[in-house]
Order: sequence, then structure tokens, then C-alpha cells
Amino acid sequence: MVLAHRRGAAGALMLALFLSTPAFTQQASDTVAPEIASGVEEKELVSASKQMVVAANPLAAQAGLDVLRQGGSAADALVAVQTVLGLVEPQSSGLGGGAFLVWYDAQTGEITTFDGRETAPMAASDDLFLEDGEPMAFFDAVIGGRSAGTPGVVRLMEAVHQRYGKHEWADLFESAIELAEAGFEVSPRLHTQIADDRGKLDQEPAARAYFYDESGEPIAAGTILKNPDYAATLRTIAQEGADAFYAGDIAQKIVEAVRNHPTNPGLLSLEDLASYEVKQRPAVCVPYRGLDVCGMGPPSSGALTIGQILGMVSHFNLAALGPDDPESWRIIGEATRLAFADRDMYMADSDFVSMPQGLLNASYLEERAALIRRTTALPAEEVKAGTPPWDKAEFRLPGIAPELPSTSHFVIVDEEGNIASMTTSIESGFGSRQMAAGFLLNNQLTDFAFSPQNGGEAVANRVEPGKRPRSSMSPTIILKEGKPVFALGSPGGSNIIPYVANTIIALVDWKMDMQQAVSLPHLSNRFGTYDLEAGTPAEELADDLQALGFETRVTELNSGLHGVAITPDGLQGGADPRREGVAVGD
Repeated sequence: MVLAHRRGAAGALMLALFLSTPAFTQQASDTVAPEIASGVEEKELVSASKQMVVAANPLAAQAGLDVLRQGGSAADALVAVQTVLGLVEPQSSGLGGGAFLVWYDAQTGEITTFDGRETAPMAASDDLFLEDGEPMAFFDAVIGGRSAGTPGVVRLMEAVHQRYGKHEWADLFESAIELAEAGFEVSPRLHTQIADDRGKLDQEPAARAYFYDESGEPIAAGTILKNPDYAATLRTIAQEGADAFYAGDIAQKIVEAVRNHPTNPGLLSLEDLASYEVKQRPAVCVPYRGLDVCGMGPPSSGALTIGQILGMVSHFNLAALGPDDPESWRIIGEATRLAFADRDMYMADSDFVSMPQGLLNASYLEERAALIRRTTALPAEEVKAGTPPWDKAEFRLPGIAPELPSTSHFVIVDEEGNIASMTTSIESGFGSRQMAAGFLLNNQLTDFAFSPQNGGEAVANRVEPGKRPRSSMSPTIILKEGKPVFALGSPGGSNIIPYVANTIIALVDWKMDMQQAVSLPHLSNRFGTYDLEAGTPAEELADDLQALGFETRVTELNSGLHGVAITPDGLQGGADPRREGVAVGD
């Protein structure tokens, strides 16, 4: 799958990332790609004058644009986009999952974030993913009810609509209901994912009945697929509000699916659903080249880790080096390794664990950047968590937490200038594989560390009742002098962090347009091994990176970057050519 042909002005530029791990944290997510590549489609930069939607499926993007054209806000369009995505790309996100939203309020100029991350059941304990004292095999933990946390998407949609919506709540579900009842055309991407998940998805009766034909074959691309159960669920939520999801018949169906799984039941209860709350949190903003890069704080590690990467590389002239110079990638790769070392040690749900207050401290990041001032790769023993300033120190050790690259991201800009940058997920492809009331349930609890202790000491990201697992989701809005200039994000498990960080570097340092930036081939280095996107010009950097002392690996990397640039002349949208997403606008 050669990507060079679609680069346009970017030509042979070699860019971006994926994840590799040291031996002591090797895990299923490093070797299993639940959202496999399903083809490449050349994309062109899309321009609009006043409003735009960039989303992972054309039907979802159009549903959002239709709401904007009817005078709706970005908050209104968000509901339409998410409910359609949950139908047409159910492997990635939906009502049974969670989301993080970064919101720009055009009236006040303020950025805020909404945390709709799933929570662990109150009955959960830190040994949830241990069997006989040992961590479970990853997919043994995923498939069934054990991995399902309390979904947050529906509460998030309601909270944002109540604060920023203009249209009636019930009207925002019409597109998704119509598509669910009349049927939608199964895309090649969805077919590919269903076929690839044989042996897992087809072992669950409800999922098998929906995604496979009577002979057990995955439904073919082009098939008109209807989902009356999903339509009924949406009608109920549209008429009765989010409360109808978190109590009553829908809630009962969710709990029954989780707790009654025959081999791997979970702990989710009606009380967990009834008590779920979306949390509005301040954005984490970091300076970079005269801009303010704003994103999601804990329980997401996204903004903090991206901020650390940008803070370290800001001490180097990446603009002069350019994207084709291996030295650029040595610097970016080393900064990513060091940032991930801090991430694994310190970052978790800050409602439950203390975290250093100085992870983004300028002096601390300058000290970390000094480690990169060398000519070859850092030895593995020198890549470790630093000692950022604390208000009150708390001992922490890193833990193993598989995180898989499904998920979806969309960006909406409305006519008034409000911006929604939202990353939404059910975790791995098809989540827990459990269906209830027409939608798939998440497996987000497997984002917790499977082992609650390391060497007898507590791991920050261990399972605790009511806790939100650490995430890498990184919805981002970038400001210049208080005004938005970029909004972007991506799926990709812990790959999200370097995907987004590298795209920001491409936009800011290398002056690429949004489509060029999201289309570039991926290179990534978390822990010393450089992963290079197969079939792209990224492979051509292998010899140079090896000469710098890195081990390299060519591998398939599947992002879903979507972004909008806000310029004096209007809006410019870019959609990742690795997926079926589009940018649409007026």
C-alpha cells in the first residue's frame, strides 16, 4: 500500500508514528490490530466559508452538515454525527462507549472539555483482570461482560446540548433513526473489519445475528443493513432524554448482557448506570511556537504527553531540518520515548491518584530536552521517567495497560465559530463484542493496568471502583492570540499521541496544509524501536535511523486523523486517506 501517490505537495515527505514497546511491557496491543487497514483513498483539501464537518463516514458527516444548514450549532451537529457513526461504523464508537470533547465557545473565547469516559463498576476490585494472581490473556479479558465500563457518550451528548444546543433534542436523532430503519449500505471498511474479527465477533449470538449472514459469512460490502433495535433505542432517548438510557428498559438490557455472559460475566449494575456523571474539566494548554495547544487532561494522558513532546522539541529547529531529515525524527522519536516514560509512571485518573504538577514545567522539559542533545539514539537504560515538580509526592510505578487502535474522531465548526473536537470510542474494534438494544458495549476497562502492583508498589492506572481508565485520546484545539487556528484528533490507541503530536509539527513547523499533514506516512517511536508505516516512503528512512542507533520495524499503521484549519479566508478540512472519512462544508 504505497502512499506516496496521494501526498500532493507533500511529495516524498516521510512522517508520523506507531507504537513499539520494551520487552517488559510487551502486550497484546503491540501485536494485534483490531482495526486493520481497509484500503487507501486519495483525499483533497476541502474548503468552506462558514461551517464544516470532518468525520469518519460520509453519512455521519452529511448528517452533521444537514443540522448546521438548518441553523444548528456544533453541539447539535455533534449529536447527529455521533448517533450515525454508532450505526455505520459500530466497530469504533457508539452509545455503548465513551468520549472526550474539547469545545471552543466563540462567544466567550473559552475552551473547556467534557469527560464522558467510562467508569469501573463500583463492585470492581484491582484484581479484575487477574486469574490465579496472573494477568489474563488480553482477549480473554476483552470478550464478554468483564471488560465493559459504564458508558458515557449519551450523557455527554446531553450535557453539551443542554449548554450549547439550539435545536430541539429530539430532532437531532432523525438522520440516525431513518438510516437504522431504512438501512444503510455496508462500507468496504466495515465489511473488512467484520471479516477480520471472525472467531471473536461471531462467537457472540447477538453480534453474529447482526453482522453475519445465515451461513456464517460476514455481511458483504454493499449490503443494505437495517437495525430496528438501534432505531427503537434512539427514539426512546430522543423522546425521554438521556435518563432513558441510564434507567429503565435500555439500562436493564445493558446490565443483563454484561452480567449474564455465559463464560466471562461482568460487574456493571443498574446503580452504576444511574449514578454516571459527565465531568466538565479545564483544558490543558501548552505553548508551542507562539501558539496555545489545548486538549484533554486526566484521565486522558493525551494533552499532557503531547505537551511534553512539543515542549521538548521546541528546543530544536525542526523547521530548518524539515520532514525528510532523519535528524528531525531522531529528535521527535526521543522526545516521544521520554514523554511516554513519564506517562506510564505518573498519568491516571487524577480524581483517584496524585500526579506531579510539573509535568509541563518549562524548566523540567528543558532538562528532558537536554537528554536529546546527542548524535545517536538514547540507550534504553537512559529512557526513564523523570522527576517533575510535585505539590505532594506519591510513589508510582508503571503498569501494563493494553490499549487498542479503534476509536473515531470528528471535528465540527459551526457558522458562529463554535468548535467541537471529539474523540469517541468503544476501545478495541467491536468493543466487548456484546450487543444490547442495537448497539455494541465497550471494553474500556481493559485500558486499566491488568496488574495492580509492580514490585509490591501500587500502579497509578490500576482498577478502582468508579475510576476512569487512562486514555490516550487527544482531541485538540490550537489557538493563536486567543483565536482558533486548528482543530484535530485521531483514533489509534496509544498511537493517538504521536499521531496528533506529529501532525501538529507538520502544520506548525513544516507549514503543511491540513490534508497534507493528516495524509503523511507514519513513523513512531515510544521505547526505542522505530515503527515505520508499511508501503510508504517512511520505509526509506530505515537505514538512516538504524545508523543513528535505532532498531526499526516496518508495520501496518492505521490512523484516522481528521482536522480543520481556521484561516482568514475560511475553513480547510482534511480527512485521513487510510479510512473512509470526509470533510464537508459550506
